[in-house]
Amino acid sequence: FEAADALSLMISAMAGMIYDMKPDIDAMRRAAESGFITATDLADWLVREAGLPFREAHHATGAIVALAEKKGCGLADLSLEDMQKIDSKIGRGVFSVLSADSSVASRVSEGGTAPDNVRHAIAAARRNLK
Repeated sequence: FEAADALSLMISAMAGMIYDMKPDIDAMRRAAESGFITATDLADWLVREAGLPFREAHHATGAIVALAEKKGCGLADLSLEDMQKIDSKIGRGVFSVLSADSSVASRVSEGGTAPDNVRHAIAAARRNLK
């Protein structure tokens, strides 16, 4: 019963917090693009497109992230030449996976963040609430 009481209180608090919340889309995008959130996408691309074994892709991704940190930029801001110094198999296509939008859109499995998945989950939740 204590857990149910706590949950009830939390639901009321959350409802009050989000009732008139106005998201700052630009701030949310900046936050999503900070750091190296597409590092996993880069490693996956290296395996899928450049044919690297995952262990090598993981190592190359770590080196690319370290270079971006050293230069004070994001992964997508590195030049192709910089990345090719780490692994010559990297091609221009790598840039197609280095944005937050492409990362979100690539998650198409059940429960993933791809826009169609989210729309379907919202529709299902609305049906369940009715």
